[in-house]
Amino acid sequence: MSKSGGNAVDPSVDPVVVEIIKGALKACGDEMESVIVRTSMSPFIREKGDHFSGLTDRQARLLYTTNDRAGPGMIEAIWEQYPASVMRPGDVYWMNDPYLLRGAISHSPDMCFIAPAFFGDELIGYSLCFGHFWDVGGSRPGSISPSNTDIFQEGLAVPQVRIVEQGKLNDELYRTILRNSRFPDMLEGDTRAMMAATRIGQSRLAELFERYGGDVTEAAFEELLYRSEQVVRKHIGQYSKPGRYTFADYVDDDCVTDTPYRIELTVDIKEDGVATVDCTGSDDQAKGPINYLLHPDICRMMFSRFLLRDDRTVFQNQGAYRAIDEVKLRPGSVLQPTRPAPLGLRAHTLHRFLNSVLGVFAQATDGGTPAGSPDYVIVIMHTLDPKTGKYVLCTDGLGVGQGARPFADGLDVIYSRRQKNYPIEFLEGTYAMRIERFGIAPDSGGPGQFRGGLGIIRDYRVLAENVMLATRMANRKTPPWGVKGGQAGRTGGIWVNPGAPDERHIPGFSDGIKLKRGDLVRVVSTGGGGYGDPLERDLAQVEDDVADGFVSVAAALADYGVVIDPNALMVDREATEKARAERRAGRQGALPFYDRGLQFEELERLHAQKKTIASPKAATTA
Repeated sequence: MSKSGGNAVDPSVDPVVVEIIKGALKACGDEMESVIVRTSMSPFIREKGDHFSGLTDRQARLLYTTNDRAGPGMIEAIWEQYPASVMRPGDVYWMNDPYLLRGAISHSPDMCFIAPAFFGDELIGYSLCFGHFWDVGGSRPGSISPSNTDIFQEGLAVPQVRIVEQGKLNDELYRTILRNSRFPDMLEGDTRAMMAATRIGQSRLAELFERYGGDVTEAAFEELLYRSEQVVRKHIGQYSKPGRYTFADYVDDDCVTDTPYRIELTVDIKEDGVATVDCTGSDDQAKGPINYLLHPDICRMMFSRFLLRDDRTVFQNQGAYRAIDEVKLRPGSVLQPTRPAPLGLRAHTLHRFLNSVLGVFAQATDGGTPAGSPDYVIVIMHTLDPKTGKYVLCTDGLGVGQGARPFADGLDVIYSRRQKNYPIEFLEGTYAMRIERFGIAPDSGGPGQFRGGLGIIRDYRVLAENVMLATRMANRKTPPWGVKGGQAGRTGGIWVNPGAPDERHIPGFSDGIKLKRGDLVRVVSTGGGGYGDPLERDLAQVEDDVADGFVSVAAALADYGVVIDPNALMVDREATEKARAERRAGRQGALPFYDRGLQFEELERLHAQKKTIASPKAATTA
């Protein structure tokens, strides 16, 4: 990919036309998403929204995406087997092998579909999408298991294939792929939804060329790329101090050992861009499935997604990440694993990488970013129906608290970006379970002038026999960091039959936990980090939090120095002023810029001990 800056559009092109074409690209993406949602069958796509649609130009430069960290690299992988010269109108290409995609798709359940768009006989661009499929085979229902130790246990790997050739479905290949899923009907419904969505993109791109002509349409594309690049460069120039910054975070463990894995970024920021993103200091690849195969352009997107946050008039497109130059990755590391390393739970490493990007900009902007946020939580329950011989699978993603912002509290109970939590009615109507509690987890948000977002408490009552439980909850060893005096978020936990004689505390990453009818599974998710000095939090906000059940009376005093009358639930101002004055007087020096939780310093000490004096390991630059 060329890292050089683009040029503004020819001034002879009507700016109104540019805006119309910009709106048409977004409308096309929204239409593709609507087709996927309305015609797919699996809950992860239909209910939760784990899918993406995008459009590129003929050079595979991303023009529009509905997902701010997906799109680049897919088409280039297809070209390796099917160059543009052999593509024809009506073709659709399919693949999901993360290693062949070089991280454009980073675990096997995400299958991507790509369709070339033609205007007459001329290839003019591409329509692409992916979805997280319910099951693609592998060692466990759902294809993702914390116990997997190689990619072959994570389901079917589809290389570059032409599933539709000039409008005709390759039925033999299609039936073969469907046969490898425990839920073939869902897989068929979802894949047909994806193929239908790509056809929408093909048609809408061709309509733009028909209406405005190739020269005008492509000039508008160039202008949209240029605008996004300029916004990113302007943001860096205005808000980030040039220099070299390093930030590190940890994944608790790799699911099959108790070893924490360190993610490290060293970033060189210049006056109007990012000169280098060096990821080579991250730990070696893991035995378990937390490895994250990071595509260099996805890395760039993770920077530009932050830098575009204040300007909604431009798209996250290829132009947006032109301002991020060199990306250094080390083969054999947790961010660039070698096949057949497992990748299924790569989201936990991905989220630590995203938080490290945020941590870098927190330094460069003197706290002009939100505090740290935790990973989402996933609870998986499955069983085999003895009467039908069919699997029953529930994969439930749960929201967590987001980091507090420099101007407001963090958002409460967010699963992931634009994805959704399952409605209770859906869970109880589809699976043999009853949700007996679903509410805010009090005191889970990190204390600060602005409080970290809150996690949740959810109780599942199991109403079936012989159910197997798997869990995914990180941030127990290193909670989401607080910034500028804010404190780290509070960690959660998972229990079976809490308070009963047979109570069990379940590890954050676990698999094969046996459940019986009547068991209760309780999940308490983690809150976000706090921002600013907790003793500067507005008294009325603390009072409201206590009244709402977000903060307990005890935590109001312990965390914020606020004395609350437990009966009236009102602030005792005189006692509060005294308590806060005593707290301030007892402090030794300024509050730390970061609060990393109780275990972070020990993890850093152990990491330094493990470091050996050896020749540097080779890195790749992209």
